[in-house]
Amino acid sequence: MAAVAATSPPSPAVSPPASSSSASPQTLNPTAAALLLHHISFNQDASCFAASSSSAAPSPSSSFSVFSTDPYLPLFRRSFPDDDTASVGGGGVRHVAMLFRSNILAVVFGGTPNKVMIWDEHQGGFIGELSFRSDVKSVKLRRDRIVVIVLQKVFVYNFADLRLLNQIETLANPRGLCELSQGSGEMVMVCLGTQKGQIRIENSGSAKRTRFVNAHDSRVVCLGLSTDGRFCATASGKGTLVRVFNTLDGSLLQEVRRGADRADIHSLAFSSTSQWLAVSSDKGTVHVFGLKDDLGTRSSERSPSPSRHSESPSSVMSSLSFMRGVLPKYFSSEWSVAQFHLHEGLQYIVAFGHQKNTVLILGRDGSFYRCQFDPINGGEMNQLEYYNFLKPDGASQGEGQQP
Repeated sequence: MAAVAATSPPSPAVSPPASSSSASPQTLNPTAAALLLHHISFNQDASCFAASSSSAAPSPSSSFSVFSTDPYLPLFRRSFPDDDTASVGGGGVRHVAMLFRSNILAVVFGGTPNKVMIWDEHQGGFIGELSFRSDVKSVKLRRDRIVVIVLQKVFVYNFADLRLLNQIETLANPRGLCELSQGSGEMVMVCLGTQKGQIRIENSGSAKRTRFVNAHDSRVVCLGLSTDGRFCATASGKGTLVRVFNTLDGSLLQEVRRGADRADIHSLAFSSTSQWLAVSSDKGTVHVFGLKDDLGTRSSERSPSPSRHSESPSSVMSSLSFMRGVLPKYFSSEWSVAQFHLHEGLQYIVAFGHQKNTVLILGRDGSFYRCQFDPINGGEMNQLEYYNFLKPDGASQGEGQQP
């Protein structure tokens, strides 16, 4: 458990840690020992994903693996035997974050959960580290920034020299919630505020702005941010509603309903044009919602699509929506256009694929799905591919087959 309050971190070491040579990675056979999966994440454009793990006896080790998503392809795996990694952590790789498809990754070991290690795949070693006085909950990267989230603070660093630029106090944040825009412009960052149900929006343009938005009555458990940083999606601990906000003025743009019963929302993902929003939860169903036409149009002004309007129906409205204001709000909710059913109780994260109308799904059981949805008729998504990335051969299955 991390300390309740994080204090200012020491100056980061820019030079390679002394342990980088002794912890030289080895490409090990993943079948040599059972892998314990600790963390999965897509990179910024969902062209790759990373998985971090540890293995038990007879050869305890910590490792991370990187895979291409289109096509699905294992790219590399780096494993560190625990007897070689005492100085960099060991204890399993508890978190790994990629920087697009570059050679740079951020790694947190279970043995030193208060350190972020910067890995350079080209050099085959660690090239820097950031140390804190409490456990790191998550790390977010963009080309010019490294953002580290601890229990009650967010630290923003300049990527080039690891110089601390900002530190922000937040409400207790055990999930490490924080999202960054990934466009070429100035950074937009969304994190927790200082009150329950509140989010904080940081716009770092020439006119720097900080805005607090009371997104929910209960605690916020999941965040999503469009690539250009214009739109933010939030979900609370109830898990029934997802809200979409304008990050420029904090206004509520849309509210969609995942379901009627409580759920733990695991991930929220916008499509590249902010035309669609995907939601995953512990209920075992991935939902795709159609966002309002003007929402997506504003996001894609620079590259308008003439066919967008005909292929972007609003999320399905209840047949009783004409009685809005008379019946409870539930009956006038916006429901998902498409769904894909998985195993209930497992953790899945979602992203939109590069192929048209496709959704990528990663599971903590090692599953990788590529599904396609019908933007006009909706309904159950069509499974295009399935792989188990914990197995050496991928254990692939074809269309319509689930493990």
